[in-house]
Amino acid sequence: ALEEESTGTVEITEFVPDEKIDAIYYDKAYFLGPDKGGAKPYALLSEGMRSTGRCALARWAARGKQYLVQIRPVEDGLIMQQLLYADEVRSIKDIDIQEATVKDAELKLAVQLIEQISEDQFNPKQYEDDVKKRIEAAVEKKISGKEISVSPEAPTAKGGAQVIDLMGALRASLTKSSPKKTETQRKPPKRAAAVATPIKKAGRRQA
Repeated sequence: ALEEESTGTVEITEFVPDEKIDAIYYDKAYFLGPDKGGAKPYALLSEGMRSTGRCALARWAARGKQYLVQIRPVEDGLIMQQLLYADEVRSIKDIDIQEATVKDAELKLAVQLIEQISEDQFNPKQYEDDVKKRIEAAVEKKISGKEISVSPEAPTAKGGAQVIDLMGALRASLTKSSPKKTETQRKPPKRAAAVATPIKKAGRRQA
């Protein structure tokens, strides 16, 4: 048979430094817990990786496929991070990036934004899915018999890419953060667009 035997086992192949795995390869993540009678080896693996600053790369056979996974210690347990294979990830070289001269005023604006809204650590609880909240609110209104209106979705560029006005976003963020507008901020911003292209190639493996 061409399909991988779904044993559900994880075969560790090597240990590498945590920082050597680029997050661009991250896919789905799973919590790993010890099997019955496996508390000791589980703890040894976790503490060993924590002490060495390394994580495990392994093969995971499941659902008729073979997955590349990373196992790393998190708090008191382990996480198995499913990784994309190299041929599933687009190269940044595939993107048309033209050379551009950055003016001092533009760089100053970018640095000002970064410094003004910088934090020392990521707090995921401060971010919420606004679209999900709107959908839930609309469902509640529908259940209670109220009328709901749906706005037409804005069209996206070909291939699912999205055009982003970078300079506009920088200026808007600074305007929200600071009540005083500088003379530079009052001027109409030049449009500096970026196209957001999905990193994952089409037809990738599904877990």
